[in-house]
Amino acid sequence: MPETHVLVPAGMLGAGFTAEAVDRGIALGAHAIAIDGGSTDSGPYYLGAAAPKMPAEAITADLRVMLLAAHRAGIPVIIGSAGTSGTDVGVDWVAGLVEDLAREHGLGLTVARIYSEQDPDDLVALLDAGRIHPLPPAGPLDAATLGRCRHVVGLMGAEPIIAALDAGVDVVVGGRATDTAVIAAVPLRRGAPAGPAWHAAKTAECGGQCTTDPRGGGVLVTVDDEGFTVEPLEETSACTPTSVAAHMIYENADPHVMREPSGTLDVRGARYRALDDRRVRVTGSTFTPQSPTVKLEGSGVVGYQSLALAGIRDPEVLASIDVWSKGLRDFVAAKVRDVLGREEPEVVVEVRCYGWDAVLGDLDDDRTTPREVGAVLIATAPDQETATKVVKLANPYLLHMPLPGMDHLPSFAFLSSPAEIPRGPLYEFLLQHVVAVEHPEELFRTRIEEVGR
Repeated sequence: MPETHVLVPAGMLGAGFTAEAVDRGIALGAHAIAIDGGSTDSGPYYLGAAAPKMPAEAITADLRVMLLAAHRAGIPVIIGSAGTSGTDVGVDWVAGLVEDLAREHGLGLTVARIYSEQDPDDLVALLDAGRIHPLPPAGPLDAATLGRCRHVVGLMGAEPIIAALDAGVDVVVGGRATDTAVIAAVPLRRGAPAGPAWHAAKTAECGGQCTTDPRGGGVLVTVDDEGFTVEPLEETSACTPTSVAAHMIYENADPHVMREPSGTLDVRGARYRALDDRRVRVTGSTFTPQSPTVKLEGSGVVGYQSLALAGIRDPEVLASIDVWSKGLRDFVAAKVRDVLGREEPEVVVEVRCYGWDAVLGDLDDDRTTPREVGAVLIATAPDQETATKVVKLANPYLLHMPLPGMDHLPSFAFLSSPAEIPRGPLYEFLLQHVVAVEHPEELFRTRIEEVGR
């Protein structure tokens, strides 16, 4: 097979990269530009609300660079997990930005929109047919849980993307996809062995993170019959055997194997060799095909939150910050019960002390006296009005709560005025399940259109 070169300009659409780096990758023979458009890293809100994490201006800036360079070179642009979570709204939003740019620059483009959002009624039918199975640590799924999901997406593999490329499109705007699928699709379509194709895709999925300068731009992966080569697009960066091999650890439970919708990548036999001071050659990766499955991601509302933040520098309070934070939490919870008539677990009051134990809590073995603490009071309730009432009720105590036995009222500093900050709905991931499918494209829908000139 001929070599296949895939240009990955960054780890996520909207993160930013230079036109010079993209031009450098095209000059090296790129057959496609591929980039991931989203993630679950920032939590369930973006899926539940079908909202993008990045502003339109950042997405547009990256699209402009890719579309113009790809159009000049006559190669496709492939985007996965459009709009952060890959909902239908996200696909249409990013595809709309592509259309705007095509009109602005006089480009005639054929665009494929691949939708990955799932209809709840279809999922209930699949559940009843015994085709949905839990992944650890989830238990069996029921229709009620599906009903609680505001949005559900399925993670596509390479096959729907390959089908769109076979149709001759210039741009693929895909819904939720595995981070690797947008990259692996190109070498797989050109006949590359699955082992090197998927391992190259895993290595390049986050752009420059597999280099010595993680913020220094993207990479070009070259896949052939025996393996793949990876090199950075920025001249000041480099790939090393360690930086390349280490990326199998990233977001992966097992550093040696990784499951994709169509099978499992195994890199236990992989060998990493520096070709020079910038490029790394990898051989020995294998891929075992398996019955196809599609992982489901679903997010639903579990409550509403409001919060307030106070900065504390009082040395006496900080010396007993554990006593102070527990006392404030218990006091506010009692006020909520007595004044609002609401009790836990219906209404939950938390105090998290950033600068002391807000991240690890009781697992933190360093309990030395902090110099400064940001105490965040968080109220979670069935509705926004109640959550905000709780924070309002806590206001004077968060501002002046004394320690037991203290003969004066300390004063702290609120972050904002008003102190209460309504956060809106609180979302939770509700699914950790896969659907057994008859073919990899079963749950996905593709629409192809002409845009621009």
